[in-house]
Amino acid sequence: MTGIRVIPSELCGKVKVPPSKSYTHRAIVLSSLASGRSKVNKPLLARDTIATIEACKAFGASIEKMGDRLQIDGKDILNAPSDIIDVENSGTTMRLVTAIASLVKKGYSIITGDESIRSRPMQPLLSALSSLGVKCYSSRQNGLPPIIVRGGGIRGGEAEIRGDISSQFVSALLVATPKAKSKTSITVHGKTVSKPYIDATLTMMRIFGGKVVRKGYSEYTIEPNQDYRPTDFVVPGDFSSASLLIASALLSGGEVTLENLNFSLPQADMHILDILERMGADFETNKSEGGITLSGDKELRGGDFDLSDSPDLLPVLSIIALKARPRVVIRGVEHARFKETDRISILVKELSKLGANVQELRDGMIVEYCEDLKSCSLDAHGDHRLFMALFAAAMASSRPCIVEGLESVDVSYPSFIKDMKSLGAIVERVRR
Repeated sequence: MTGIRVIPSELCGKVKVPPSKSYTHRAIVLSSLASGRSKVNKPLLARDTIATIEACKAFGASIEKMGDRLQIDGKDILNAPSDIIDVENSGTTMRLVTAIASLVKKGYSIITGDESIRSRPMQPLLSALSSLGVKCYSSRQNGLPPIIVRGGGIRGGEAEIRGDISSQFVSALLVATPKAKSKTSITVHGKTVSKPYIDATLTMMRIFGGKVVRKGYSEYTIEPNQDYRPTDFVVPGDFSSASLLIASALLSGGEVTLENLNFSLPQADMHILDILERMGADFETNKSEGGITLSGDKELRGGDFDLSDSPDLLPVLSIIALKARPRVVIRGVEHARFKETDRISILVKELSKLGANVQELRDGMIVEYCEDLKSCSLDAHGDHRLFMALFAAAMASSRPCIVEGLESVDVSYPSFIKDMKSLGAIVERVRR
């Protein structure tokens, strides 16, 4: 395991936010299902999205990197993969690929991933696909990967699925069912979490010519035998990565400008701007130029925040909360326990090492203002978002901290350390 020693320093300057992981995943999959040539411009090329590229290539799509874009020749009829599909650490890839594997004309697909992926729930999606005529199984018969999917297409009909575990289940069904043989109706039961991710899926489907009739987030009707059309798409900057840069800037006390953001496409983590406003942070947006400028020298207000639609902001807000008076209450993120790690319990443990008073809740946590953060060794447990959030926390300490898990950042933000250094962060690599 590789860690870094973070020496507290003030961040200043400009940085270009990396492309959106969520939109890159969706653009690659939809391009691969569209018969003809699509161009995905400015994609994020990170471990998670490369897993999606390799999976789509396994189904027969031709994908080439040409400068700052991917040229993708999609197929109407998918091939059975010649080998097991390894999604590595990407839950989005696992869910999307499981659904589109049913569109293989003939044969079986076996989909697995790393240890974290093999502990993430899949049964709601498998049950929904089964009700639409797809033969799909957990190889261990426990609802967890590896997953086996028999090709032959989607019959269509009526499917029901829970909305409280992961919006990726709904997105996977939505992307695949326009190719069904008959009309599909999807009913989502319970509270739907991470709704902006479903909005992003529907937006991308519409851009690629897919049609869905919806009733809120509870009912979707999809006509059969649709064809996605080849499209040129520019991937927007990622508000998930931007939020981590924001946390680092706020806690370091400097002034930072973020560039390459798109405020017109739905992104769950754009909610960070509403949170900053409520907390009294000093920031300005320039929507016409895709920029945010913020300063970390203003006292922040605490409050009660529901992150049910933006669970990836849990690590970010929990870190910012360390410097918000008197406390921050985070609720609505029980589904964050089913991410790469149980993010709630790990954050409580790691923030406590810094000397913070943190209380774990079933669906979140309470973080008290902490005047002086201790020097300590923090462990991201192989979770890319936790590593970057803990890096930001270390910036707020008065003394150096070690953050373990550097190797995880290539999942979503390979240039994170480089960008931090460009803003003035002082870091040293540490090998255990």
